[in-house]
Amino acid sequence: MTKIHCFLILICACFFFGNVSAQDKSVQKNSTVLIQPPFLKSGDTVAIVAPSGILKNRNDEVAQAVALLQSWGLHAVVGKNVFNKADHFAGTDAERCEDFQKAMDDPTISAIWCARGGYGTVRILDKLDYTKFKKNPKWLIGYSDITALHNQFHNEGFQSIHAMMCVSLPKDISEIKETVQTFKSTIFGKPVYYTLKGSTYNRVGEASGPLVGGNLTILHTMLGSKESIDTTGKILFIEEIGEYKYHIDRMLQSMKRAGYFDNCAGVLVGGMSKMRKNTTPWGTSVEQLILDALADYDFPIAFGMPAGHEKDNRAMVLGEVITMQVRKDGTTVVFE
Repeated sequence: MTKIHCFLILICACFFFGNVSAQDKSVQKNSTVLIQPPFLKSGDTVAIVAPSGILKNRNDEVAQAVALLQSWGLHAVVGKNVFNKADHFAGTDAERCEDFQKAMDDPTISAIWCARGGYGTVRILDKLDYTKFKKNPKWLIGYSDITALHNQFHNEGFQSIHAMMCVSLPKDISEIKETVQTFKSTIFGKPVYYTLKGSTYNRVGEASGPLVGGNLTILHTMLGSKESIDTTGKILFIEEIGEYKYHIDRMLQSMKRAGYFDNCAGVLVGGMSKMRKNTTPWGTSVEQLILDALADYDFPIAFGMPAGHEKDNRAMVLGEVITMQVRKDGTTVVFE
């Protein structure tokens, strides 16, 4: 065998085994079970941080959040930059990142509760270091703009909690009794089970898989980045606020063209709140819009999950396997 033949064989072998390795890594990523941080217990500490929007005149809500945690036997620490102001944001990118990174790194912190959403989380994603966090994982809690962080936590291999934030608390928390109760149950590790009202728009069927997702706009803006989530074999949760219906359709069409739904196991639709009216009417309900956009797929679609930007915002563990049974007269969502 000549030296040229040996060289060609070596190149082919490297190419073959290199491709197999890449394929194996892809399969491994899709099948990896996400790490579940330890659930909270009495005496644990929760860090309150503000990674995005400004907290103007929201001191009372944060104080109320601290009192709520304390009533459950938990300690609370508020990030030193939470009430800072930098135009639209709760402090500069560096300040917001500092608080979040400190909470991630501190082994005495058991959960990171975001004070509010808004906009700005995406600006700190590339500044975060997960080295110490991976040695002492903890829960991330929030929704809306915090979806960007949920995506990053998910792709780093960790579950997180989609739930209310500090500014979600009204003066009388009895107004959101179920929201608060499911929040408490979830952070303390008690199983939750949801029975949703029926909807004629439901696409019937049963699906099981890890729950992923969050705010539709954020999921859409993550496309093409390393924070975009893989929905293979997973149930995708979506919610939105303050968008035109044609914006909803445009985002779904973009995600569809990017292959986002190709191997999805199911879709769970939360609140589609305060839809804006365009001068040219869309012509159908937002539910029908979603069904039309996803008409090429046969997975079940359930509407009416009480999660999102309404007062009734039930807690869900993202990354945990759920079973969703969808019927026209109702849907059950069981966290396993």
